[in-house]
Amino acid sequence: MKRILYLLIFLIPVGFCHGQNQGNAGNNETEPVFGIKFSGFVKNDFFYDTRQTVTAREGHFLLWPSPEKLDPNGLDINSAPSFNFLSIQSRLTGSISGPDAFGAKTSGMIEGAFFGNIEPNINSFRLRHAYAKLNWTNTELLLGQTWHPMFNTVCFPDVVSFNTGAPFQPFARNPQIRITHSIGHFKFMAAALSQVDFTSAGGSSLIRNSGMPEVMGQISYTYKNGNGTEISSGIGGGYKTLRPRLETSKKTLNYVEDERVGSYTSQAFLKIKTSPLTFKLQGFYGQNSYDVTGISSFAVLSVDTATDYRTYTALTSYSIWSEVHTNGKTVMVGIFGGYTGNLGADKTILPQYVFGTRSNIHHVWRVSPRIVWNYGKMRLAAEIEYTTAAFGKFGTDGKVTNSSEVSNLRSLFAVYYFF
Repeated sequence: MKRILYLLIFLIPVGFCHGQNQGNAGNNETEPVFGIKFSGFVKNDFFYDTRQTVTAREGHFLLWPSPEKLDPNGLDINSAPSFNFLSIQSRLTGSISGPDAFGAKTSGMIEGAFFGNIEPNINSFRLRHAYAKLNWTNTELLLGQTWHPMFNTVCFPDVVSFNTGAPFQPFARNPQIRITHSIGHFKFMAAALSQVDFTSAGGSSLIRNSGMPEVMGQISYTYKNGNGTEISSGIGGGYKTLRPRLETSKKTLNYVEDERVGSYTSQAFLKIKTSPLTFKLQGFYGQNSYDVTGISSFAVLSVDTATDYRTYTALTSYSIWSEVHTNGKTVMVGIFGGYTGNLGADKTILPQYVFGTRSNIHHVWRVSPRIVWNYGKMRLAAEIEYTTAAFGKFGTDGKVTNSSEVSNLRSLFAVYYFF
C-alpha cells in the first residue's frame, strides 16, 4: 500500500507539469510538447481450470498442467479443479517526450503493472518497461528495460491470456542496449542484455558472474501497401554465457570454479496481414531457454570427486506457434496453436545435476480459440486454452522417455477498460 501511495504522490506533480506543457504549447502551435502522457488499462480476469497447473501469481500466468501426483489409492491429487478472479494485470504507462539531443529525437517510456515480481508480492507495483530512446533518420538507440529481442512486437500471439503464448513464444523483459538501423524495408538490430525477473535457472547472478552480457542480432523485413496488406518477416539469434558457480562446495576446503556454459538460440517469424485476416507463424530452436520461459536449461557433465569441480553443457529445445485472427474493429475472432519439445543434450550428462524445474517435460502443446468484443473504451474477451504436457523420466542424454500426457482446460473471461 505504501508503494502505491508513493506512486500517486509522484504522479500528481508530474501530471501538473504535463498540463503546463500543454498550455504553453497552446500559445505557440509550433512549439513541441515535452513531458509525460499517461495511458493504460484496468483488466479483470476470471478463469477456471479443470486441474492444478504450473503458473505464476496465483494461477494467472499459465504455463502447463501439473503432472500426475498419485496418492496411496492411485488417485491423482492434481486432478482437482481451481478458479480465480484477479486484477493484477492492470497497467499504467507513461510515454515521455523531450527535446532533441545529440542530433536525435528523444523519447522514453516507463510502465508498470500490479503483477509483483515474486509470488508473495502479488498486487505490488512491478516495473515492466523503463527505457530512453534516441532516434536519428535511420538509426535508433534504446537503453533500458524492454522486451527481449525474441519477443517481436510486430509478430506475437494476440491471445487473451496473460501468458501471451508462453512457453511457445519466448517471453521476457530485459535491461539492454539495443541499436537498430533501417535500410529501405530492412532493419538490422544488435543488442546486449542482462537479466532481471526473467532469469536463467539459478538466478541472474549466473550471467552477471560470467562477465559477458547476452548478445543478440536480428534482420527483419516489412512491406506495406495502400490496400491494408502488410508482410513482416525476420530471422535472428543470440549467444549467452553463464558461470554457474564461483567456488566448489567441499565441506572442508573450497576451490575456485571458473567453468562456464555457453548456449545459442535462433528464431524466425512471418506475419501476413490483409484487411480481413492476419496470419502469424514463428519458430524457435536453441539451448538454455529457461530465462524466456522455455523448457530447456543446462546440466552437469562431470564432477571431480577430489575438488567438486564441475563441467556443464546446455540442453536444447524447440517450439513453433501459429495463429490466425480476423481484423474487425468491433468483433474479432482468432485461434492460436503451439508446440514445444525437449531435444536433450549432445553429450552424456549427470541427470541428478540438472538446473531448473522443467527437465522432466517431453513436450507441451496448446490450442486456444478466442473472441473479443470492443465497445469504445471497453473490451470483453473470452478464450478457451486447452494445454497438454507430457512428463517422463529424464535420462543421461538429456531426453525424456516413458512420458505420459496430462491436460488442462482453462475457461477465461476478461474485461478491459482502456484510458
